[in-house]
Amino acid sequence: MSPLIRTFPSWSSLAIILIMIIMTVSGWMLLEAFKPYELTASFNSVTKDLLGHKINVFNNLTVYFVGGILLYAYITSSGLILSGLLGINSQFASVLFVLVFSCFVWHSTRAVDRISVVLIAFMVLSFVFGVSGLAANIDATRLFHSLTEELGQAPYALAMLPVALTSFGYHHSVASMRAYYGEEQKAKQAILGGTLIALALYLLWLLSIFGNLPRSAFGPVIAKGGDVDVLLGALASVIESKRVSNAINLFSMAAILSSFIGVGLGVFDYLADLFKFDNSRAGRAKSWGVTFLPPLLLSLLFPFGFVVAIGYAGAAATVWACIIPALLAKKSRELAPQGGGFKAPGGQPMVVAVIVFGVLTAVFHLMAMAGMLPIYTG
Repeated sequence: MSPLIRTFPSWSSLAIILIMIIMTVSGWMLLEAFKPYELTASFNSVTKDLLGHKINVFNNLTVYFVGGILLYAYITSSGLILSGLLGINSQFASVLFVLVFSCFVWHSTRAVDRISVVLIAFMVLSFVFGVSGLAANIDATRLFHSLTEELGQAPYALAMLPVALTSFGYHHSVASMRAYYGEEQKAKQAILGGTLIALALYLLWLLSIFGNLPRSAFGPVIAKGGDVDVLLGALASVIESKRVSNAINLFSMAAILSSFIGVGLGVFDYLADLFKFDNSRAGRAKSWGVTFLPPLLLSLLFPFGFVVAIGYAGAAATVWACIIPALLAKKSRELAPQGGGFKAPGGQPMVVAVIVFGVLTAVFHLMAMAGMLPIYTG
């Protein structure tokens, strides 16, 4: 077949790019809604003021649900990875993982900050070494397929949207960025810079994975719910260099651990504020219990796959990452139609587009759960 009618497996890449654009704009909509308020204003307080108490409660519940589901996914995947590395029962490994690494969250924010710096440095080194090794082994014949074949793969990208959406779920930090930079324009640039960096890394990862694994190898990974340890096993079977394989394994573990600690701290602080637990050792122990024990228990009883769990989180995240920011921007424009200063681009059509995207992403997840979307089986 002529190379002119062969194409890169682009649907996953296009989905990631689309999500990055929508999630960047929705973050800017939050900045626009925050504009009339003091720099100390939070997502919670602005939502309550503009949209009312009931909607704010629902928004907060979805924030907690996403945090809990992400912790559940990290605990489950870490248990499986540690089980393979240490040769122990995966459930015991999950318990061990939580007991050891949640201690940083219980101890203090400073402890989380220090361990996060170490993990990020470790992740950068292992990512560079691992992905450079994968890039050196890319097989172009695995990347390029006929246009007809690629068009047939398009429906599979729909189920990916809720999973990929969680990769750009930074919106709970927008108020903090605005307070840090002291104005909307600088915070806007910080958001754009962050999402562009994330997009570049995700696209590089997709290129490396698709270029090393034949499409038939994705069937067993998907059959296991997209568990990270299964993907790592599939990569290990096609990578000749043991050092590259080990680097990818270490990067994956460090990324999960870093995410576990970061998300855990956010949920910990949220629940401490919600239940009015103090900052004493006893109070922090209570916050630790309500933060980590429910997802650990669910992980032990119902160990669904990593991608399945992330899909649930993505469906719920559409509320506070797409729908609520767009509604806040709409309401703020209605209250101050001639208001100057920062405004998110796109006007009313973009507000509608962000809401529709959020609703459709949640619907696609429900359709996937009901077996109404095609699932790739290899």
